[in-house]
Amino acid sequence: MVYTLCKYPDETEVVFSDIRKKDNGEEYIRVSFERPTEHGFDTVVFELPSYKIVERDGQYSDEEIEEFKQIVERGAHLFFKYAREGGLKLA
Repeated sequence: MVYTLCKYPDETEVVFSDIRKKDNGEEYIRVSFERPTEHGFDTVVFELPSYKIVERDGQYSDEEIEEFKQIVERGAHLFFKYAREGGLKLA
């Protein structure tokens, strides 16, 4: 399952996965930033709790990637909380 967090004015959409388990039992979440382009999408995907980039494709700048990393690091506890709760409950 994938849950939407928000959409930025440049059309970048932030989504996060449900909680998944690796073979060793470790829980993880994937947080994706995607922006439509003429030829597909700019994409960067982080894995929590390691904060590693597991996918990067397209034209996001290094500055944008750093901003996304800060968002992921600051909000990690919330991503896990909302993944456990089945996403954000928006009115």
